[in-house]
Amino acid sequence: MTVTGATEAEAAAARERCGLWWEGAIGLDVRDASAIAAYFARLEKLDILVNCAGVIRRGDEHDPKVFAEVLDVNLSGTMRLCAAARPLLAKTRGCIVNTASVLSYFGGALVPGYSASKGGVAQLTKSLAIAYAPDKIRVNAIAPGWIATPLTEPLRNDPARSEPIVARTPLGRWGAPEDLAGAAVFLCSPAASFITGAILAVDGGYLAM
Repeated sequence: MTVTGATEAEAAAARERCGLWWEGAIGLDVRDASAIAAYFARLEKLDILVNCAGVIRRGDEHDPKVFAEVLDVNLSGTMRLCAAARPLLAKTRGCIVNTASVLSYFGGALVPGYSASKGGVAQLTKSLAIAYAPDKIRVNAIAPGWIATPLTEPLRNDPARSEPIVARTPLGRWGAPEDLAGAAVFLCSPAASFITGAILAVDGGYLAM
């Protein structure tokens, strides 16, 4: 297993946090097509690709330049990784799990770029599921709800924002990153062998309200 971070500092933090050996976490900028190609060229085998690189720029995404930067990471970055991984995954009949969002389903006034990118990830997942099916590659996505991560820290620290989120969530809490793991593992497992093109919400019931 290899974990990638946008920078070497992120990779080093992952190694320390997860106890990975030095090659278990590396820096890889999903905006850099040549770096992506070089990385995949070194791999002899690939069974699973999980795309979860993402950025958000609350309040700034109405600037078209910032909007484009967010899409370049969240949506185009996902496509770059999928395209680069396809030949290897075809050899193993592997699978891809992308990271969409509950914002794939509704808008966000402060985050038009993030919302658009995650809506795009959902549609990209469905399109690639069809396109990659002849190679026996399954392509699915998880759609996290409100998860306690550094990206959502400003919301969690603001009671005026956090309390309505928890109130609308039937399970009555913010999600933890660990809550996403089971869904991703399921989609990668033989138990999901007849599932492709699915967007699995992991949101504590938020979308049900």
